[in-house]
Amino acid sequence: MAKLTRHTGLYFEEFEIGDSVESVGRTITEADIVQFAMLSGDWNLIHTDAEYSKSQMTGERIAHGLLVLSIATGLATRLGFMEDTVMAFMSLEWEFRQAVIIGDTIRVRTTVSDKKEMRRLNGGYVWIKVEILNQDNKKVHRGTWKVLMKLKGAES
Repeated sequence: MAKLTRHTGLYFEEFEIGDSVESVGRTITEADIVQFAMLSGDWNLIHTDAEYSKSQMTGERIAHGLLVLSIATGLATRLGFMEDTVMAFMSLEWEFRQAVIIGDTIRVRTTVSDKKEMRRLNGGYVWIKVEILNQDNKKVHRGTWKVLMKLKGAES
């Protein structure tokens, strides 16, 4: 469990099922939402129009789900266990469970759920269960990331 807290990349062989670690928090800002709308072209009113959003389910603007997921990937990267040893982000299964609003502080909890050596790729697949938690410890998103990690001593 403690290995995931290292700030250097882990090789495939160093991951153990059940290893878990949480990131620091990051507060979602209005600037985040506006910049993501500009970058993605997604100007949906629920994200960008405060007056419109008052009449919607949450009563206020919400962060784009993909913005929250993108921030989660950054928080996970800051944990360091993929630094220089991740070869590829292969796939994800994802659930958007609760809206994230301006001012929410999110953090990421990662847990290794499975792994499979892929010697022909000089690496191995690691499945990481990812939960995005808000300041109230509620799971706002969750899913599984499949990443290809280097084998020790293998050329990439």
